[in-house]
Amino acid sequence: MPKKSAATPLHLPPDNNNRNQLQMLLRQPVLLATIILIFIVLITFVIIPIFNVLKLGMMDSDGGLSFNNAKKILQSSSYMKTFGNSMKLGLSVGICATLVGFIFAFAINKTEMPGRGFFKVVSMIPIISPPFILSLSMIFLFGRYGFVTRGLLGIKGNDVYGFNSLLVIQTISYFPIAYLTLSGILQSLDPSVEDAAYSMGAKRGRIFRTVTLPLAMPGVVSAFLLVFIQSLEDFSNPAVIGGNYSTLAVETYRTITGMFDMNLGAMLSLLLLLPTVAAYLFQKYWVRKKSFVTMSGKPTQERRKLHEPYIIWPLFVFCCLVTFVIFLFYGTVLVGAFVKTWGIDYTFTLKHFEYILLTGLTALKNSVTLALYSAPLGGLLGMVVAYLTVRVRFPGKKVMETSSMLMFAIPGTVLGISYILTFNTPPLVLTGTSAILIAAFVFRNMPVAMESGSTTLLQIDPSIDEASAVLGASNGYTFRRITLPLLRNAFFSGLVYAFVRAITAVSAIMFLVSPKWSLATTKIYSLYEIGLYSEAAAYSAIMIAIILIAIGVMSLLVKLLLNPRARGPRKSKPTPEQTPKMEGAA
Repeated sequence: MPKKSAATPLHLPPDNNNRNQLQMLLRQPVLLATIILIFIVLITFVIIPIFNVLKLGMMDSDGGLSFNNAKKILQSSSYMKTFGNSMKLGLSVGICATLVGFIFAFAINKTEMPGRGFFKVVSMIPIISPPFILSLSMIFLFGRYGFVTRGLLGIKGNDVYGFNSLLVIQTISYFPIAYLTLSGILQSLDPSVEDAAYSMGAKRGRIFRTVTLPLAMPGVVSAFLLVFIQSLEDFSNPAVIGGNYSTLAVETYRTITGMFDMNLGAMLSLLLLLPTVAAYLFQKYWVRKKSFVTMSGKPTQERRKLHEPYIIWPLFVFCCLVTFVIFLFYGTVLVGAFVKTWGIDYTFTLKHFEYILLTGLTALKNSVTLALYSAPLGGLLGMVVAYLTVRVRFPGKKVMETSSMLMFAIPGTVLGISYILTFNTPPLVLTGTSAILIAAFVFRNMPVAMESGSTTLLQIDPSIDEASAVLGASNGYTFRRITLPLLRNAFFSGLVYAFVRAITAVSAIMFLVSPKWSLATTKIYSLYEIGLYSEAAAYSAIMIAIILIAIGVMSLLVKLLLNPRARGPRKSKPTPEQTPKMEGAA
């Protein structure tokens, strides 16, 4: 067997031979059991549901194999136009949201800009509310009877529906995803790399172009991928404010619920897999080719942040403008919760909150409970899968890596239908229970934690794990005490995303809720459909307050559990039994 290189962790085989990898895993039963368990879980909750949707799309109404649905879609100019609309919107939103998210992440994490803590809180607001609330706010502000268009500017009959409104709303909705992903990357960059360039006389602009941006590029591409997929599969915003600008997610929902053609709807939804899988493969190519190790086991100097006025104040102005837009949109929704009838009677009232407290507390409690169960499971599972696919070599690693991302690429409505098809009959009957909702949340949101963890792991020197293995620590101990604390920022990002997406999910759970397990978002959507906009705004305001409190609690728990310094210094020396023994020591 060839000699292991210094850069290769001791628990990894030195080559890609499946036999050698399997032999290595057999000597590590805990690692092998973890890999097998994850494969079983992915097959049950990802592969089989997707296969059932694929099978449904390839069948006709009589249950026989048929390609008529595929031919109908490919030969229809209407469906092809819808596909083009989705791609155009996804690419545009991906670029805009990633740009805004990067500027926010850079300003907050790399500069001494005033108000960084405030802007950090502001950047979280769009991700913690039901997405169709922004569409409602757009109508309130710029619609035919909008407060800005008709009330302030006197413009009558303004058409607010279409691509432009969707671009603005989705950019606001999804730039926090890019911000969360890029914050972990920028925080993990070794400041000595940039300081070395600065000490050699390089200007700040050149350092940013040649050092900071290339090192952050894996995170930029990952952020773009996540935003692109989110835009493609978004149902709520296009359904509310898309107008004649049709998208695949909405067309799929209408086909299934309006035309009652589940076969055609399933095939139509499979069109979304083509661009998302292509984007995923492109992202992986760039991450592998363009990533650099910037975090090693060596001590580093204290992080220095940019303080030049010509850098700070333009960033400050940009963040203030974005903050103003966010406050304008969400302030409109908040005001709408306290007025009798928007656009007609602006009299102050609390009756909308009284209505919610009387009719919606059970659904709100269910949403919080299921989110608290699913968020830690999804976040931790994402970190484990990221660790296995980046740090461990084993047969089927590519299969695990790809299948972990598949559920993220499926429209929410199709996810619900696939779970009904899979878990409505033995051997695993989950329909109507809380378990099917938790499973949907976990595997729907896990890929975000996985991507955030993977891009961060690629910047952490593998020799850190190797040093732990040299001292005799097991893989589980190394992951729990060394790797996971280094992934603290990525883990927190995945945890926050999983929680807020679980509590604000709409399309993914429309077919999975039951009378016993009704959720807050379905209640809000029902209020919107019957025209009770102010009640929907009041419900959303309560949800936002609960989510903000939960995020603060999760942030504190993550710091206490994963930050050794937060637990205080050791008061006594470890006993010989507590100290890992070095194998082979004399």
